[in-house]
Amino acid sequence: MKFIKNLSARQKWGYLFVFPWIIYFSVFLLYPILLSFKNSFLDINLLNPANASFVGFGNWLEIAGDFLFWRSMFNIIYNQLIFIIISFIIGLSFALLLNEVKSGGAVFRTIYFLPVITSITVAMIIFDFLSGPQGPVQSLLINLGILDKGIFWRFSKWLPMPILAVFNSWKWFGVQTIIFLGGLNSINPRLYEAADVDGAGWFKKLFSITIPLLKPQIVFVITINIINGLKMFTEVYMNFDLYGGPHHAGLTPVMYLYAKGFDKMMMGDAATIGVFLAAIIYILTMIELKLFNSNAEDGV
Repeated sequence: MKFIKNLSARQKWGYLFVFPWIIYFSVFLLYPILLSFKNSFLDINLLNPANASFVGFGNWLEIAGDFLFWRSMFNIIYNQLIFIIISFIIGLSFALLLNEVKSGGAVFRTIYFLPVITSITVAMIIFDFLSGPQGPVQSLLINLGILDKGIFWRFSKWLPMPILAVFNSWKWFGVQTIIFLGGLNSINPRLYEAADVDGAGWFKKLFSITIPLLKPQIVFVITINIINGLKMFTEVYMNFDLYGGPHHAGLTPVMYLYAKGFDKMMMGDAATIGVFLAAIIYILTMIELKLFNSNAEDGV
């Protein structure tokens, strides 16, 4: 109470408006994280949670030696390496193109952003039709002689993650384009004018001016892509069973977390996977902040 009395009227109004977010954060974010951390040290069956028993680091050791968990981590790394490269190239290319558009830019911005606002479920159904064995994409590749016959990519050992990476690149490149456009608009045009006077070509200006000055946006885009990749669920849930289908080629960490918790009823193991992923996300966020701070100190 003494703390509240010492606040000015403006500070009290500030805390009043922030209070709903504090409640939301505490109930839906902080409490689940703390509960998951607690459950990671317990052996809990979802059907009989009252008989939970303390197992120490038993769950952590079990997950550390679990082949399917590491297979899911390999799958998501494999997916993200492809996704980050493709989405970065597409997003930056569209941003550079739209930055040069002098008329009708709003129309183009609406068109490229349509995949972002489209439901993942609807987008996946459309993409599945396009990429299926009888779809137009594979039919075209067969007609061109690139493929001998249609491929059921869900049953392949190595194709699911690249196919999903292409889907996510199409689905989310609009967000990256907006971020890159904001960065391009913040670059002083006099730098390009000076480069033109020096006789620099387009590629020279791209690699000497544009990309170096877009470093904060590039770091941010790569970081959010990695974080969202670790949380990928809907895309694989629509195409595979809980264990990633044949060869476990579609298994992701969040899918495996779901399988552990609601198929095997092993909530302790599921909580351990969740805490492990939260730790990775935290580490990546700290790396992002460090890179942003280094950019600020360098005056970028």
